[in-house]
Amino acid sequence: MTDTLRILVADDEPGMRTGVARALRDFTVSLPDVDGSVCFDVAGAESGEQALERIATDPPHILLLDYKLPGISGLEVLGRLPADPGDLLTIMITAYASLDTAVTAIKRGAYDFLAKPFTPEELKITVRKAAGRLLLAQQARRLAQEKRQVRFQLISVLAHELKAPLAAVEGYLRILRDRSAGDDSAVYDRMIERSLVRTEGMRKLIIDLLDMTRIESGQKRREFADLDVRDVARAAVETMLPEARARGITIALEAGAPVPLRADRGEIEIILNNLVSNAVKYNRDGGRVDVRLRRDADAVTLAVADTGIGMTAEEAGRLFGEFVRLKNEKTRDILGSGLGLSIVRKLATLYGGHASVESAPGVGSTFTVVLRDAADAAPAPGGAAAP
Repeated sequence: MTDTLRILVADDEPGMRTGVARALRDFTVSLPDVDGSVCFDVAGAESGEQALERIATDPPHILLLDYKLPGISGLEVLGRLPADPGDLLTIMITAYASLDTAVTAIKRGAYDFLAKPFTPEELKITVRKAAGRLLLAQQARRLAQEKRQVRFQLISVLAHELKAPLAAVEGYLRILRDRSAGDDSAVYDRMIERSLVRTEGMRKLIIDLLDMTRIESGQKRREFADLDVRDVARAAVETMLPEARARGITIALEAGAPVPLRADRGEIEIILNNLVSNAVKYNRDGGRVDVRLRRDADAVTLAVADTGIGMTAEEAGRLFGEFVRLKNEKTRDILGSGLGLSIVRKLATLYGGHASVESAPGVGSTFTVVLRDAADAAPAPGGAAAP
């Protein structure tokens, strides 16, 4: 993708304005640290007053400013620019080059200095440097904005997800303290159970946040070993059996032969725990969950199918995003952080694989994760690698 930077040449010599425009007409700058490239749109101003008018109405990104202009001088123009010029970088150009002039211009906010006469190549070198500075500054602002947005989103999710369960637990505790529900101990037992469910949901949110942060920051040490994925799957199924049995949901694990994979066991546990847990939570009472494992020549495929509420194609397309929870009449009372599937996809990517879903409303969903041996997978962000 190519963007355009606007350049304003403030010089009283028509030949200078034309020459700069001709030299930069087909000039493109690409930087290895910045995605994309830029070309230049050059306009001219023949006086300092005209330059200030154009800066006010259509601010350029780069100002090539002649030191000696009719009317107000280039240094005076420089002095009248805003204290925070934003994306504007000024390059002084003059036939009266001297160290004192350069120092004065830099002190007043100029980015660089170009002495007349200069060649087209000298002009391009100077403009390339200024463009690189602008592009890096723009990228830094975008990253800062994204960081602020992620922080805001995180705080919003935490506030939303923690507010209701905290209020519920607080309400139950007040009733327990005041014994205001009467003398039936069964009523209080139910309140305790509901409080435990709420605190479990909060604990899951915190664990998911920590998992996501460790994966993205590279702070999680990855300890690779040869394992049989069937063992991890059995543990994930056993963890969900009590909840599944309480709702009459059958869980079946299909993997006759060993399913070897070189991986970090904790990461595979995260993947299978999320998939099996979701398959039970979003299932119908009396439904079924099938966990299928398969080893091919170069990859392991994990597929978890359920007979649950399913989702539309539009919902499925959003499902692996961070903080995404599908909210409708059927999912309103189902607890979750909105991070689990995002973590699953990130982990799959670390193993050179992918995660996907096929679903139909009222029929069910099948989540599929493909993983390759860790020796062939990319290292975790931050450089953590296999020992």
